[in-house]
Amino acid sequence: MSSPARTRLALVGDRGNHEEPSHPRIDAMRERWDLTTEWIPTTEIHDASALEGFDGVWVVPGAPYVHQKGVHIAVRHARENLLPFLGTCGGFFSALIEHAQNVLHLPEALGVDEDPDRLTPLVTPLTCSFRGEKAPLTVMGNSRLAAIYEATEVEEVFHCEYGLTDTFMNAANQGALRLSAWDADGAARALEITGHPFFLGSLFQPELSSAPGSEHVILRAFLAAVHAHAATDAPMPTS
Repeated sequence: MSSPARTRLALVGDRGNHEEPSHPRIDAMRERWDLTTEWIPTTEIHDASALEGFDGVWVVPGAPYVHQKGVHIAVRHARENLLPFLGTCGGFFSALIEHAQNVLHLPEALGVDEDPDRLTPLVTPLTCSFRGEKAPLTVMGNSRLAAIYEATEVEEVFHCEYGLTDTFMNAANQGALRLSAWDADGAARALEITGHPFFLGSLFQPELSSAPGSEHVILRAFLAAVHAHAATDAPMPTS
């Protein structure tokens, strides 16, 4: 009897890019996870074939990415194929922009993955700007994120100084995508897609408040969704 294929998780990002502090933490944690994790550099993603066979996609921090279009391909693949998806820090921005571009067809989002300069007018400094510090967060009730936390008032570690303009965020907050957490000044810090098995983006970084064997509740929920996808998608064993 053949054994089932091992669960596989794609870590989409440019390892070590901008000396991103989350990458060493992710590497330390993934050594203990009961699944196979593979770093997929953004420069290697030119179509969805680079993500074939994976049970989940995590777009890790490290923006601006070397190949933003590759990131959007990964986001779209997870969104359309109902693969568990997590996007942290730059992954949050990428998930929002990909949805605005390919689902909502917002004019300001078109072409930003091929010409990063088109993104410049959409970027704004955050009023609440933290570098590796904890800050309060309000979570929308009746959201996936609130269910994960079992709370609507939490604190999270931030390592980002920039956001997207309120005008663009409000325009992108349509359809299945909804913003689900805000900082003390009302800036959006998380998003999710309804009707998807697991699709979550956070501008904060749960990996920075995690350690091997003591992962953040968001990471635990994500990994459980990845394993569930692998179990559902596994071929029937043959004798």
